[in-house]
Amino acid sequence: MGVVPTPATGPPGTLAFVESPVQLLNVLEWAHAKADPKTNDLTVVVLSPTDPMTRGQLRRMAELARHEGMRVRWEEARGGAGAPFQTIGGLASALRRARRVVIGDPFSRYVQLLLTITRARDLVVVDDGTATMEFVAQLTGGERLERWHRRGGRRGPRDLVFGPVSAIARRRLTPSGARTVEVFTAMPLGEAPGITVTANDFGWTRARFGPPRISRGADLVGTSLVETGVVDPDRYVEAVTALARAHGATRYFAHRRESADKLHRLAVETGLEIVRPDLPLELIARRGPIGRLILSFPSTVVHTLPLALAGTGVQVAVCDVNPLWLRETASPRAQGFLSGVTTTARDVQRLPALGQMST
Repeated sequence: MGVVPTPATGPPGTLAFVESPVQLLNVLEWAHAKADPKTNDLTVVVLSPTDPMTRGQLRRMAELARHEGMRVRWEEARGGAGAPFQTIGGLASALRRARRVVIGDPFSRYVQLLLTITRARDLVVVDDGTATMEFVAQLTGGERLERWHRRGGRRGPRDLVFGPVSAIARRRLTPSGARTVEVFTAMPLGEAPGITVTANDFGWTRARFGPPRISRGADLVGTSLVETGVVDPDRYVEAVTALARAHGATRYFAHRRESADKLHRLAVETGLEIVRPDLPLELIARRGPIGRLILSFPSTVVHTLPLALAGTGVQVAVCDVNPLWLRETASPRAQGFLSGVTTTARDVQRLPALGQMST
């Protein structure tokens, strides 16, 4: 790892707000790609979630960030009814003084609220997965910011109450003469007028981990499409079973938001070994051992793993979601978005749709 730089003292020039391990990984990638002395004056603020698996991965990522010389401030941002007020109050002064703000999830209400306070002239959005594609499309299209799996649904009372805050945050994220906006991404984006788009090639990950030991078998990557209400759970289990049998997969790398009940059912019905990673999958795969073939449904990893594993010989394959797997309550936008995730992925093998799962 080399010599650890000494963290800067005084108010941070750059504040980064993260709520997931992948966001923190991409803050590390952004700082590495910039190789800018200003990024040494960086404080990462972890707005900690309550999910135990996510918290565990975030703590591991926080250790890596500290090892890179970054200051990390852990906030129990959801630790009770008064926690958001305490967190925001404690951050307000630093937020007003920061010259640059880095965020991982522009759809987060927490982050949107913080954006109403900042006076930073430079805003950076790093990937929190494929949602970055939807964010840029909505921002440039003049639409309100809304997660893809909720689009088309009815707006609840909280959405209406939070509407003005979301509108202010959207204006903050819109480039202007007084403000620059950069998107640091591994995702393929459409037109983004006024936005600086910087490609994330996972250079930090490749420099720090691996190359991995590669096994002869196949590994399967899980998704949270059931937990977000997009895919029917029975159809998902059937699809995983068919995919694992067709390609001889033996391990299933669980998404951090997958429920324990669903994972138990997958273990019983498919015979797969369920692996709950302690780091984002890009690091796990790079560290190895990893299968020669990695199977996935449409998700972030079909864009990021080919970059993280470049030159290793590992093949990533993606299987489309059959429209008949979708729940009746799924957003009308769901099928188009998932299809776009697949068709825009580079350096992946596209598998035939599992049509038999629809019968």
